[in-house]
Amino acid sequence: MKRDYPDRPIVGVGAVVVDGERALVVRRATEPLKGEWSIPGGMLELGEKLREGIVREVREETGLDVEVFDVLDVFDSIFPDREGRTQYHYVLIDFLCRPMGGELQASSDVSEAKWVTAEEAGSLQMKAATVGVIRKALGLTGQMCPSSVPRN
Repeated sequence: MKRDYPDRPIVGVGAVVVDGERALVVRRATEPLKGEWSIPGGMLELGEKLREGIVREVREETGLDVEVFDVLDVFDSIFPDREGRTQYHYVLIDFLCRPMGGELQASSDVSEAKWVTAEEAGSLQMKAATVGVIRKALGLTGQMCPSSVPRN
């Protein structure tokens, strides 16, 4: 599916990967948001379940394997062009995740990947909604425990 000037919204998935008091962020290497910090994620592929898409996107972008928990937020991400036409339109579903293995390294669609605290996230070039979902996830980390069961 064509990402720019689509004929319908595109479903995207995002992973707020939390490790203790830190969350994983990536710097986008492609449009939209090229050069900006965000959370790992991307477009859902045809026939792919939401959680499968998250696991794939995080692995592709950061080299990490994750366990996927609950939905944190669902929102629109719409980017008009200079003439006001919709150039990009995503419906994004962000999930709480935790790292389970792998080695952190930026790859596929990102130029950097790093761990940040809630305070550090607020000081990065990042959309307010992304900072908000990171802070929400970090506030829930006490509720993530080994007895929690991820959904497939």
